Amino acid sequence: MKYGYARVSTVTQDPESQVKELKKEGYEIIFSDKFTGTKRDRPKFKEVLELLQEGDTLAVTKLDRLARSTLDGIQIVEELDKKGVKVHILNMGMVEDTATGRLIFNILMAFAEFERDMIVERTQEGKAIARLREDFREGRPRKFKKKQIELALQLLEKHTYKEVEAMTGISKRTLIRRKKEKEEKIILDETNLYKDKTK
Repeated sequence: MKYGYARVSTVTQDPESQVKELKKEGYEIIFSDKFTGTKRDRPKFKEVLELLQEGDTLAVTKLDRLARSTLDGIQIVEELDKKGVKVHILNMGMVEDTATGRLIFNILMAFAEFERDMIVERTQEGKAIARLREDFREGRPRKFKKKQIELALQLLEKHTYKEVEAMTGISKRTLIRRKKEKEEKIILDETNLYKDKTK
């Protein structure tokens, strides 16, 4: 039997392009996961591993769809070799069960892991630089812009939270939180100003 396996890292991504590539190569039975490749316990991956028997072939579009760590990738291929299962990486070819084939696979797997680590490192560096900005906020982007919040807070001076919420669409909870942040910033600025004057 010929099985295909597709994987994307998040639930918002679509494995359809991988599925199409696998079908084009003649793999009709395809399993797909929306899980990070760093996890071995991917539900559909576990399912296809249990189905594989001697003489079967497992195909993935790229090396990092199979695993994202060198050690895990090597272990998976070794386990499948022992079962007599062939591994086909579409952009690389069939992984040969020879000393040379295993060496090439190990080198490519190491490069795939290195590339992933570099992406993680660059992402972390980007976040560190972003945190230096005054307007940086961790987590999801804020729904309302700074000017919208400022206008809503000005309206609070003459209107109730309920009235401002109806006028702006900004929830009472958000207004309370933003008002508190503004008050804390004012206190902090005044404290720093006082310290500067007393130096």
